[in-house]
Amino acid sequence: MAVLTALVLTGCAPGPNDVGAITPPEAQAGFWLGLWQGFISPITFLVSLFNPDVNIYEVHNDGNWYNFGFMIGVAIAFGGPASAGGYATPGRRKG
Repeated sequence: MAVLTALVLTGCAPGPNDVGAITPPEAQAGFWLGLWQGFISPITFLVSLFNPDVNIYEVHNDGNWYNFGFMIGVAIAFGGPASAGGYATPGRRKG
């Protein structure tokens, strides 16, 4: 059981992005492209279901800044903190 658990956990571990080493720095996606691609990710996901040439995530990226922008874009696309229901509805009272 311990071996199976170790295999499952190591199978989910991320690996290095070797594509970044062969792609020139000016051709790599950075923060702003990551932000945009994260923002449009719901639409891109739907398109990728029917078109094998479309991917959600840019493999040719510059690393952490692209990832940071992508995650902010995803948070914006899916509502971010506003969807948590933290708003107070005007005119509504308890009691």
